[in-house]
Amino acid sequence: MTDAVGPHGVVGRQDELAELERLYTVVREGRPLVIVVDGPAGIGKTTLVEQFLADLTDAHVYRSSGVPWEASRPLGVAEQWERAGTEAARTQRSTDPVETGMRLLTRWHHDQESGPVVVVVDDAHWADIESLRALSSTFRRMTYQRVLIVLVARRERPEAASEGVRDFLADHRGPTVRVGPLTQDDVQTLAIRQVQVDLNAPAAQQLAEHTGGNPLHIRQLLDEVPASNWLEWQPSLPAPRALADSVAHRVRDCSCPTRSLVESAAVLGHSPSFGEAARLAAVDEPVAALDEASRAELLAVDSGHGLTTLAFPSPMVRAAVYTGLPPLRRQKLHRDAAEIIEDEGSRLGHRAAATPFADAELADELDDFAGGQASSGAWSTAGNALINASRLSPAKTDREHRLVRAVDALVGAGDLPRAIAFSPAIESFPASALRDAVLGYLAIVLGRVGEAELLLTRAWQQCDPNLEPDTAALICQRRVLHSLSRWSGPELVGWASRAVELATDPQEPSVVESKAIMGLGLAATGKIQQAEDAYQEVFTNTSAGAQLQRVRMGKGWLDLALDDPQTARRELETAVPTRYRGGSLRISLWAQAWLARAEFALGTWDEALHTVDRAVAQLEHAGLELLRPLVHWTGAQIRALRGHWEQAHEHLRRAAVTTHNYEIMLVPGCLAQAQCAEAGADYETVLRCLEPLAHLHPRQGIDEPGFWPWHDTYANALVMTNRVPEADAFLRPHEAVAAERGHRSTMARLGYVRGRVAGTTGDLDAARDAFENALNQLTSLSLPYDRARVHFAYGQTLRRAGKRREADVVLRKARDAYTALGAQAYVERCNRELKAGGLKKRRNGLDLTQLTSQEQAVAELVAAGRSNKQAAVELFVSVKTVQFHLTRIYAKLGIHSRGELAAHFRDESAR
Repeated sequence: MTDAVGPHGVVGRQDELAELERLYTVVREGRPLVIVVDGPAGIGKTTLVEQFLADLTDAHVYRSSGVPWEASRPLGVAEQWERAGTEAARTQRSTDPVETGMRLLTRWHHDQESGPVVVVVDDAHWADIESLRALSSTFRRMTYQRVLIVLVARRERPEAASEGVRDFLADHRGPTVRVGPLTQDDVQTLAIRQVQVDLNAPAAQQLAEHTGGNPLHIRQLLDEVPASNWLEWQPSLPAPRALADSVAHRVRDCSCPTRSLVESAAVLGHSPSFGEAARLAAVDEPVAALDEASRAELLAVDSGHGLTTLAFPSPMVRAAVYTGLPPLRRQKLHRDAAEIIEDEGSRLGHRAAATPFADAELADELDDFAGGQASSGAWSTAGNALINASRLSPAKTDREHRLVRAVDALVGAGDLPRAIAFSPAIESFPASALRDAVLGYLAIVLGRVGEAELLLTRAWQQCDPNLEPDTAALICQRRVLHSLSRWSGPELVGWASRAVELATDPQEPSVVESKAIMGLGLAATGKIQQAEDAYQEVFTNTSAGAQLQRVRMGKGWLDLALDDPQTARRELETAVPTRYRGGSLRISLWAQAWLARAEFALGTWDEALHTVDRAVAQLEHAGLELLRPLVHWTGAQIRALRGHWEQAHEHLRRAAVTTHNYEIMLVPGCLAQAQCAEAGADYETVLRCLEPLAHLHPRQGIDEPGFWPWHDTYANALVMTNRVPEADAFLRPHEAVAAERGHRSTMARLGYVRGRVAGTTGDLDAARDAFENALNQLTSLSLPYDRARVHFAYGQTLRRAGKRREADVVLRKARDAYTALGAQAYVERCNRELKAGGLKKRRNGLDLTQLTSQEQAVAELVAAGRSNKQAAVELFVSVKTVQFHLTRIYAKLGIHSRGELAAHFRDESAR
């Protein structure tokens, strides 16, 4: 949660404040700047600038602001600066912007003797154009002035603002600090400070989305909504009273047809069909009504959908219209909507909204509908129907049972914020097998291993499979997911088989999802053919739709593990969409995590990063902790390989794990850390990061080839840290398993390390055989990064053995492959290896001809700040060899220290 809260009420905004401080540092050094701070109305622009000014101790600050009724008064804003000056300055009035600018320049030049000058124009969109021109004239005549001019303006300029001012701000080409929405964490901090309410994450996320993260509206709602309400799930939030009054006024000013269209659209939802809204409103000329509603900023056409879909300017506008409807009018619209809407789920939803009291018959209809949706895997729709069914159930037991099932459906859909919000309610219900199974399911996706184990064990103990076969099958399916997350193939297969045996209907969701994952469990235990047969069978018996999403995700994951990333990509791409198939965001995120790995394997790294970034955004909203390390793994690895270290470290921060996490979290989390360290040639850190995997017990299938490519990274780090006998012993059992499975990419990965081991022990023939065999294993596989790794290790080994010409050819292949991938970290290492080999030297303008090629490579690394040990690791030589070369380098260049060597390189680079 955000901790930084300034004296002016700023919550969060660390990035924006840091940018303002950076720009102020530039001004301090004598470079004047004009900057714009922009954002929507109420987003906190003024508060941000005031916080920035409060932290300044050495500045002369001139404040001013524009107002609509003075926007046409020439130099009205400039008068505010004049009032802050001397009596003489106040009497030197002029209507000429240039003369005014010159006078300001003289005064500010004088002020700078004791500190920089900061000029702030708040609400600059309401400033008069003459004052802005005076500022522009002043700025154009500044040279080494310490003046910072800050224009604070709305991102969307008001139509009433003068055209000249709008053009002036639009033409700004200097720095712009954009003030964006508050995050969920910021909202939680604000709630604690303002109303002393500790908002849970789902409520904070809902409030942030509802208000667009606008702190003005957030503060208003925190004040207006009773504090106790925030502790419960809010199906919909109201609009702040001020906004509601404004919207009500605009609605009243509209014609009757337009008013009816707006109200009908509000009843239909956030993005209603224009045709359905027009039909519900019963207007004769709907386009004309829409045109008027658009001018009143009440409705718009959803971008990209022509005239088919409507949109409200914000959720708050829709809430203001909806809550402003008289109860009788609202009920009638919902009833009428139920008559004209085609979608069955929406019809039932409108009937429920029009029913204020318990209705057993409608509750049963909703329950039946939810059951049908669940059987097809449309968990989100099922969850919504069950929530309504629970509310309308007269009997307490029915209400509780349906709410428990609703939470189960919400978890299945990946809608964790709502599931978490309802979880305290179901925790208060009497203990039952179903209740504990659902709470255990929630614990799994939140990554809570111990809690999930306890709840699922208790659920199984409470359940009698003979009396409750469907509940027993559901518990088994949750155990399947638990076993998958533990990466325990035998347990997974065992529980999946039980789920299939227990279910009364082979199309039950618990059965289909168990079958969709069973193949992975079989493959994790080495039963590859059985795994492929299992997927063939489940494909045959699963119809299109949401259930097929689960099957394709599992099959794509298996294809990737079996060295077929192209097929994997096709399968996983079809498992990503959820909108038109009623699928699950949870399954979509699994698919996206593995799709990114498939794209990484294929070398389409830009696509992989796009997949990661999309999944990260969805993950933040969903709160699916179980998948957090898996999603960030690929982003961290690619960005480290490309030398984008700041972004890589952010991925690592978010992928952080402990040994208490699920294995499905621990393994990618450790791999991400290790692979980033490897990209930086920090092999001691590689070993430290992978130590938890090397000592994991029981092994749980982690050593099965194809699924988790960590063995070669670990063994390679052992070789590079001179622990060759350990590497040899570590490789042998894994080489045997890979050969038994016939898993080619694993044999290739382990093969290049075997080549390093042989080269280190002086057996060059064995090393060549190992490297060539590794390359042969990759011949027909679309794995460019793996091929580049083999070439790089091969070239290093040849160079160390003195085979410089052969090494040159192989290293150039590695460099070309890394260049195509954008793996700049390894491109640079290949270049150093090529230089150390002494063939086809690159010209770099440095006069180092008296150094040998090996000495030049050492000199460059040491001058760049590498320690002797780091340089030795990168050049694949001993530390003593580096020390020897350094002694000769110092003697040849006539220098005595590493600092002098670095300075020599800097001087030569500057020439």
